Amino acid sequence: MKQYVFTILFTAAVTFALAWTVWRLSLKYKLYPGIRERDVHKTPTPRLGGVAMFVGVVAAFLVSSQHPFFAIIWSEPVQIWAILGATFLIVVIGVADDLWDIDWMIKLGVQFLAAGIIAWFGELQIYSLPIGGIAMGSSWMSFTLTVFAIVVVMNAVNFIDGLDGLVAGVALIANGVFFAYSYMLARDTGASSFFNLASFIAAVLIGVCIGFLPLNWRPARLFMGDSGALMIGLLMACSAIAVTSSITPAMIGDNDEFGRSQLLGAFIPILLPVVVVLLPLLDFGLAVVRRMSQGKSPFSPDRKHLHHRMLDMGHSDRDAVLIFYAWTAIVSLSVLLMYIGTSEGWPGDYLLGVAFGVVGAAACLVVTLMPSRRPAPRPEPVLENAR
Repeated sequence: MKQYVFTILFTAAVTFALAWTVWRLSLKYKLYPGIRERDVHKTPTPRLGGVAMFVGVVAAFLVSSQHPFFAIIWSEPVQIWAILGATFLIVVIGVADDLWDIDWMIKLGVQFLAAGIIAWFGELQIYSLPIGGIAMGSSWMSFTLTVFAIVVVMNAVNFIDGLDGLVAGVALIANGVFFAYSYMLARDTGASSFFNLASFIAAVLIGVCIGFLPLNWRPARLFMGDSGALMIGLLMACSAIAVTSSITPAMIGDNDEFGRSQLLGAFIPILLPVVVVLLPLLDFGLAVVRRMSQGKSPFSPDRKHLHHRMLDMGHSDRDAVLIFYAWTAIVSLSVLLMYIGTSEGWPGDYLLGVAFGVVGAAACLVVTLMPSRRPAPRPEPVLENAR
């Protein structure tokens, strides 16, 4: 575990130092766009935080290559370089969009290219689902499903990037839970080492978010921009695929020593990676349906995302962010507790996780629907970015 702690602290320190440097240089050389029509913040703010985050990720991977404990992921270096190469591509197109607001078709094309690099050259694919050994019909089906999954998660995370500290905090919580899950899964499936690629990526993302959040918390001095949000989504998708593609039914078993069905245990390897990005996926799905029903592009910007609706209900921007944090923590922790219950043979198995989720969701629902103040028609609160 100490190797993971070192990875988190090192990545956080590098990211924070670089984010502060990027912020100062951006102000000095005016490396930020003007206020766009869809923006609601009033002061031009640098959007190049994703650059600092990417360098923090690269630094963590390079340091890991020199540590014997992490040799397991470097046994296939092509996979690592494919992930880093695709991430670099995403950061470049994200920076270009943050500075010049490029066409969404170009961005989407580059996203598919980056996902294809990971699936093809990195051979990181969804080969089967850990439920009854369901395998993909063909290699092309596996490749296609993987590419679309990566692109969807990237855009889902990017779509909620609209309030100061929102994406960084949600990703910090989600990856914290996912790290605990992947660590325990490696232990419970009899892996020779508690380390795996999914755990390492999750630890790196935890460090990146910790290092970036101080400059991104309200009032934000630096935005992560598309480059940072798309990068987080890409790496979260990679870590989830690394887990689901390596689980087989034999690792989980049909029944435990008490004769209880382990069907839930078989579902959780798929369920938890989806749950940790449930809010971004929900917002993404609603946005696509809403825009296409109006005859618009699914990537055309508007001000009807979930966080915008919470602001219109009367929540302050900080309260809205904290509520998003709470929802992410409740939903993801409840599923994690279900997994722990089934793997540890707790009395009632997954019932503690269900109870925690029900009570937590009820509390979050009350707080969500009962804002602390009445909505003010204007002026708009300062937001990080509106998509």
